[in-house]
Amino acid sequence: MGTRRKLGRKRVTKARTSYGLQNGSKVLIADNSGAKIAQIINVDHSKTRLRRLPKATIGNIVTVTVKRGKPELRGSILKAVIVRQKRIYRRIDGTRLCFEDNAAVLVTKEGEPKGTEIRGPIAREAAEMFPRLASISSLII
Repeated sequence: MGTRRKLGRKRVTKARTSYGLQNGSKVLIADNSGAKIAQIINVDHSKTRLRRLPKATIGNIVTVTVKRGKPELRGSILKAVIVRQKRIYRRIDGTRLCFEDNAAVLVTKEGEPKGTEIRGPIAREAAEMFPRLASISSLII
């Protein structure tokens, strides 16, 4: 009997953090892609009970629709990564952390950011899962 190799991309495991956002939540877009405010319409890779709204936390990929921003982006459906949340969450070392706002960064389907810079801090959990976000961000907390 041979061993089974896992195909596809390596999955980065992350610690479970408190869910701070759900379907319908509005988030600020923290990059310079042209969108200002977006609304979460789906959380990718989330399994919930029937008729329960899927929830998202820092580092999750969500599907958003742009509510405010450039006219060519308004109303479009895009992917985004949550980088800040207001709800307090606990890290593995025991520290508790929260941000002043809920924010996301628009990304492509492959996980590459659409913008070239990120305004404001981003969480370390999101930076570890998406190294390209870490490279264009100004501050990692």
